[in-house]
Amino acid sequence: MFVVIGIRLIVLQVVDAPAYADGGVWDRVGSPVVVPAPRGSIYDRTGAVLAHSVAARFVYSDPGLVEDPQATAEALSPLLGIPRSTLLERLVPQTREDGQESRFEFLARGVDVELADQVMDLELAGIGVDYDERREVPGNDLAANLLGFVGLDMNGLEGLEARYDEVLRGVNGQRIAEQGNRDLRLAEIPGGYRQETEPQPGSSLVLTIDRDLQYEVQRILSATLGQCAGSVAAAVVLDPRTGEVLAQASEPTYNAADAWSSDPSDRQDIATTFTAEPGSVHKPLVLAAALEEGLIEPDTTLDLGPTIRKGDTTFRDTRPIEAGVATSLAGMLAYSSNVGTIKIADQLGPERLHAYQQAFGLGSPTGVGLPGEASGRVLPLGEWSASSYGSVPLGHSVDATPLQMAAAYAAIANDGVYVPPRLVREIVDEHGQRTPTEEPTARRVLGADNAAALRRIMEGVTTIPGATGTAAAVPGYRVAGKTGTGRRIVNGSVAPGEVTSFIGMAPADDPRYVIAVVSHTPGGGCGDVAAPAFRDMMRFTLLHYRVPPTGTEPPEFVVHP
Repeated sequence: MFVVIGIRLIVLQVVDAPAYADGGVWDRVGSPVVVPAPRGSIYDRTGAVLAHSVAARFVYSDPGLVEDPQATAEALSPLLGIPRSTLLERLVPQTREDGQESRFEFLARGVDVELADQVMDLELAGIGVDYDERREVPGNDLAANLLGFVGLDMNGLEGLEARYDEVLRGVNGQRIAEQGNRDLRLAEIPGGYRQETEPQPGSSLVLTIDRDLQYEVQRILSATLGQCAGSVAAAVVLDPRTGEVLAQASEPTYNAADAWSSDPSDRQDIATTFTAEPGSVHKPLVLAAALEEGLIEPDTTLDLGPTIRKGDTTFRDTRPIEAGVATSLAGMLAYSSNVGTIKIADQLGPERLHAYQQAFGLGSPTGVGLPGEASGRVLPLGEWSASSYGSVPLGHSVDATPLQMAAAYAAIANDGVYVPPRLVREIVDEHGQRTPTEEPTARRVLGADNAAALRRIMEGVTTIPGATGTAAAVPGYRVAGKTGTGRRIVNGSVAPGEVTSFIGMAPADDPRYVIAVVSHTPGGGCGDVAAPAFRDMMRFTLLHYRVPPTGTEPPEFVVHP
């Protein structure tokens, strides 16, 4: 018997010992713990932080070790700000989908380090704390409609956070370790078994946005339109040479640092999701096409007349001119002549006008990089009626976003070359390696001479006495642009209110920046506020980038030669 017992002891202690030891280890090994990958930051063009992640903690439970789920929930609820009923569901024993007992449940994510220490000081059975991160947006509402926000699991839900989620989020790691349960509190055993897969941090985005300019554009937009009940508005600042969006503001906006308490409608990026008839800001595109096709010259004059009829619709000018009175192109645009624009469009014909609308980017998303961007709509040639020959040239029966129209004007500013707008400049990986984003493919829409001639004609809008855009003039600088009034069509019906806009460029003789301001007030009563808002934004932009005053006087126009 002693020999048999001795042999068995040798087998247990020598041969089978590793298996039993491993079994004991695995009895003490807790469930795998996710090691979050640090999410990449989002910077403006100067390197200023727009959104980043900071160190935090997550609180978790091992339901198998929780002694009193009810009391534990009551103790944690006021600290974590989570209802007791919600916590209780994660504290009681439960079975996972694989049939095994759950030994790990998240209770709270992104908890402040100090608060996590308070949780541990309670010494609650089955409750542990580990490393986590929390997304912070230092500017609160600054560029919030562009940035978007993340969920509790740090996954992008809206805006650029969602569009570039795979770039920003990285790859989570995992840790498995022996845990002691002294006093039934979860604690890793020093020197015990531990296996960890390191997380791979996400990359960061460098945007084209200028934080200081973005702030001022938002401030002006809010100050100008904030008092208009129920209104929505957008402002876009573009560098026409590169297509870079220097600022893109929406009104209303929200606090991206506390997105869950906001109204979903406040989180839309108006510049890329709001579509409406551009109205008269579409007229320069008609002139651009006619100049390029050689149908008119910069010094062409037109016999307008007070009205023109197309199909069953009579189109009038708000400032009618008697038949037989010659009017220059600058005068026609300055007073926003419907009759003159339609007569020029008649020379173009629908096919060529439709082609130029598409060449200027209407009817297709700009591809700027925001989710949910609207494509707008250009009326297909097969849907033209007799009255369309009058409405389409005037920017009706057309839908466009503020960004699309800003990009179209940027082509005029950029000597006729259309450069698709973009928001992301480069991607920076975890090692600091910078990879510029692919530059958009530019295309020529107009000849440089024709673009320059059109800019000169458009200066009349801000300089001719009584013109529609004199409120957009910037002292010391030559400004070319156009006012517009359009409608919004929703589900086939005209929505209440008007869409007013001003889009322009400066300095007009060598444009550096294009700014579009578009607003819609369903209840009306706000008047034309787009031109003054443009003026204030353009003045700040030129001073911010230290663009010297023009130094030359704008041309003197003769309305009726």
